[in-house]
Amino acid sequence: MSRITHRTATPGEVAQILDWAAQEGWNPGFEDAPAFHAADPGGFFLAETGGRPVAAISVVNHDAHHAFLGLYICHPDYRGQGIGLGLWHHALKHAGNRGIGLDGVPAQEANYAASGFVLTDRTRRLTGQFAPQEPSLHLARPQDMAALARLDEAATGLRRGAFLHVWLGDSATRKTVVLREGPEVTGFATARRCGTGCKIGPVIAPDPDTALRLARQAAAALDETLAILDVPDSRAAFGALLRRGGFTESFATARMYRGPAPQGNGTLMAVATLELG
Repeated sequence: MSRITHRTATPGEVAQILDWAAQEGWNPGFEDAPAFHAADPGGFFLAETGGRPVAAISVVNHDAHHAFLGLYICHPDYRGQGIGLGLWHHALKHAGNRGIGLDGVPAQEANYAASGFVLTDRTRRLTGQFAPQEPSLHLARPQDMAALARLDEAATGLRRGAFLHVWLGDSATRKTVVLREGPEVTGFATARRCGTGCKIGPVIAPDPDTALRLARQAAAALDETLAILDVPDSRAAFGALLRRGGFTESFATARMYRGPAPQGNGTLMAVATLELG
């Protein structure tokens, strides 16, 4: 095998990494790559041998204090050779002194713990069908973006405006619905079409019942009924509502942090994406 080299991925290669994720069964959104890259253009990395990319990882710096690790993938033909681990150590340097989060499969918890990551929560992927309904909430407008960013920061403890500017953008495969109380936006949910169904996140709401309404309306805005939500255990009441509606768990991840974890206000009912937190 040729020497392994590491480098930063280009925007087009971020899209290729998400194609790999689709092949792994992760079911990314059709237009996730531009939002991922906008979050931190320098935060996506490849390992190459003989000029061929064989492994990928992201360490996205959301703000001055917090980063998030994801998209940790090695080509099946090159696993078990230390290539992924070498890329892991290379990419972690990008975070500097920031606290780093990740959503890892439980089988890898011990390995992540050995690298200093501590379990803080678990996230359950819940999949089910919403009954078709007429949209009754308004779509987000460009002039809402500042308010949505404030809600997101309060909910997540992260300042990630560059990511949200693209993630919340309106397109044929992506819709964000907002809840208004008078002139004030008090909640929102984003649905994005995937290879299978639509994923809904973030869902930011003052209570579980409102979160369920937002999720249903986000799916309706895309004219989708099959919905997938990643719900933290710390929002078990929202997960219970979904389960009563027939949603079932397909897998769980361990939310772990090395260094300080961001502190939200309890209104994040479903995460935006397991790859970026």
